[in-house]
This record gives sequence, C-alpha cells and structure tokens, in this order.
Amino acid sequence: MRILVLELSSGQGSVAWLEGDGEPFMRSFGNDRKHSGRFFENLQLYWKGFGAPDAIVVGLGPGSYAGVRIAIATAIGLRAASAAKLVGLPSVCGVETATREYCVIGDARREAYFFGRVDAGRMVEGPSLHSRKELETKMMEETGPIYAFEALPQFPRATVAYPSARRLAELARDRIAEMADARSLEPIYLREPHITVAKPCPVTTIN
Repeated sequence: MRILVLELSSGQGSVAWLEGDGEPFMRSFGNDRKHSGRFFENLQLYWKGFGAPDAIVVGLGPGSYAGVRIAIATAIGLRAASAAKLVGLPSVCGVETATREYCVIGDARREAYFFGRVDAGRMVEGPSLHSRKELETKMMEETGPIYAFEALPQFPRATVAYPSARRLAELARDRIAEMADARSLEPIYLREPHITVAKPCPVTTIN
C-alpha cells in the first residue's frame, strides 16, 4: 500500500509518503496563508519522485480551517487523477509522543477553547468546546501530557507540539482496511458553520 498524507491543520505543515512496511518519508514546512506555496512545492516533489498513491490521507483538524480545506481540496483533486482511496483522520491523533494517552487543547476563538483526548492513536474524547475557566478546571484533572498546536501562555502546562503527517501515515497503515473510502471530506467543526443570509432586495417596478 502506497500512502500519501497531507497535514495542514497547524502552523507547521507536513507531507508524508509511506510504502509497505518501510519507514515514512516526511517533509515539514511553515504553514500559513502566505506560504501555502511550500505545501505544493513539497507535494510536487513527492508526486514526481514516487508516483501516484493507493491512498490519500488528510488530517481533518481541529485547527486551521483554511489549512484543512486546502488539504482536502488538494486530496480530492489528486484522487481524480489517481483513483486513490481517500480517507481522513483527526489531526490531534498525529502528535508524535512516547505516551499512549495524551490530551490536546487549542484556541477556538470567540473566547472558547477546545479539548480532545487521544488514546493509542484514536480520539476517544472530544473535541469539545470550553470557556477558559472550564478548561482550566478540566486540565487540573489530567495527569498525562497536554499539547497545543500553538503557544497558549494562559495555559502554561500545555506543551507546543505539531501534528505530524508521518504519525498519521503510521496510523493509516495499521487501519487502512477498516477505513471507509470517501468521495469528499469535511473538516472537524468545533461549531456549526455560521452562514449569513443576504437580505432580500426591494423590488423596483418600472412603469
């Protein structure tokens, strides 16, 4: 199985390639709206060097909505050219850590924060939204490591760690048979999408 992984949910993006039982190849790069070209440069190197994959895995967040959407759109386009299996995994499962169980927190904006728990590479709790006070209380109950995809000075216990396409590739290799093929993927939403409905325009009659 030849697996290509795209992970753009945090400030450090990564692309990984995994073939059979070998070790994953990974490239990481700064990831923001101004530097999305680095993602496509690295992706092009993989595509030219290894050819078409059998499966394309995308990190679905939670995290950078723009980054996740870029990864999803790219994966759907590549699927059309390669007929690869398309699957998604929570980005929070991709933290490279020595512990089996850990937690991830993040700034969900609008004075809210998310919390998720990972055990053996699977998200077993969350992501759930909390106020700062609620999250502080919840973190006091945790004894294991807590990670964040960006610096959060208000939560000094959290260590900055980025999701890794290499780790997601390893998880996908072990589970690819049980993962359903998808025509499209959706980011992990922390809230219901906010849609603004345009006001109706007044009708002007001409005599």
